[in-house]
Amino acid sequence: MREPRIPKGTGETRRYLAVGLDCYLCLLVAGLLVHSCLGSPGAGAGRTAAVLVGQLTVLSFANQVLLTMAVRASAGKLIMGLRVIRLPDAGRPEFRRLVVRWLYGLLWLPLQPWHHLRRAATAEPPPPERLGGGPPAAPCTDLAGVRQVHRSDLRYYREAVAGLTG
Repeated sequence: MREPRIPKGTGETRRYLAVGLDCYLCLLVAGLLVHSCLGSPGAGAGRTAAVLVGQLTVLSFANQVLLTMAVRASAGKLIMGLRVIRLPDAGRPEFRRLVVRWLYGLLWLPLQPWHHLRRAATAEPPPPERLGGGPPAAPCTDLAGVRQVHRSDLRYYREAVAGLTG
């Protein structure tokens, strides 16, 4: 019997939808928290912005690192039916990898409009495998050595591995 293959990654569309859901949920919760904390009209714009940025950072870390450590997915990925696995063995990603991935996302995502504007100004066509302007990587693999896979594919992989060992 041959060794089961690691599940292939998800498509870009599903991954970007999960990121969009994560951003939306984070902004929604942070907005509700800021509204409840600074509901008085006397709160200044600078204080409100500082509290909002702080809460967004904490919520983003909790969602992308702590929740992913606990259940292998952030809130958006859970809704989209995705799981995050460590390569090359499809195990749980450890804390350090998830922190690196989170920091990379914080730095990469805000620069996307700049990449698109720069590419439009130079009339350079986007590379087909990486439309977002990120560094070239193996398909469906990010900088931290993890991959997003469909929940069902991970379940089938686990069953295949259990069948080999059991």
